[in-house]
Amino acid sequence: MKFSKFCQALSNGAGNSKTFLAAIVLIIVWATTGPYFHYNDTWQLIINTSTTIVTFLMVFLIQNTQNRDNDILHLKIDELIRATKEAQNATLSLDKMGTRELRKLRKHYSSLGDVEAINLDD
Repeated sequence: MKFSKFCQALSNGAGNSKTFLAAIVLIIVWATTGPYFHYNDTWQLIINTSTTIVTFLMVFLIQNTQNRDNDILHLKIDELIRATKEAQNATLSLDKMGTRELRKLRKHYSSLGDVEAINLDD
């Protein structure tokens, strides 16, 4: 639970406009120090290593928050399906279906949508 809260807080901070501006400032500072360091390999290695590490960590952070948001969204939709009398409760277990079954069901719902569109045109 603590890891999820940490990831959510870090993700919120990383998505902030102030964080973006701070990153721009850091890049500008790094670029302006180029002439002082004669654009040597160490100067370039600093930015390359820094951005690689940040990118590597952000991939896991973003994936964690995406998985959590996806789970929350599915739970909310499942509750709406459960609470709606006309809904087919069989759709609550779609995550257990294979790809073929999902494609068949998608075609079925697409055909239902086509029939309803035809009825609206009348």
